[in-house]
Amino acid sequence: MAILAAVDDLLFRSKIRAVAKHVNAEIAFAQTAADILSQAQAGKPSLVIFDLNSQKSDPVATIAALKRTTGGGIRVIAFASHVHVDLIDAARKAGADEVLARSQFAGNLAGILASAGSGSE
Repeated sequence: MAILAAVDDLLFRSKIRAVAKHVNAEIAFAQTAADILSQAQAGKPSLVIFDLNSQKSDPVATIAALKRTTGGGIRVIAFASHVHVDLIDAARKAGADEVLARSQFAGNLAGILASAGSGSE
């Protein structure tokens, strides 16, 4: 797997899946912290994407755990609404390599997914 996405929002997941298919990027989805960590260990993705507004995965704690268990070797991009400044700061402190406003993430989605690796879904 090239990309693992921890995104609860079904509409946004659908958008990510469609863009991944368009740029020929291999992507998998996970929702709970345990599932994210186990898929990251097993699949060794080049990128993990976190929706910081997730209600199922405790994204900030999961980012920290992911960075700790992988030795920081997996790139993490997180996104949230630009009004959630505290959440964005917490994700950076937890080890996210890049934290974007949701609109910025959506606008750059094709480039982000294409640069993370290709394969088939």
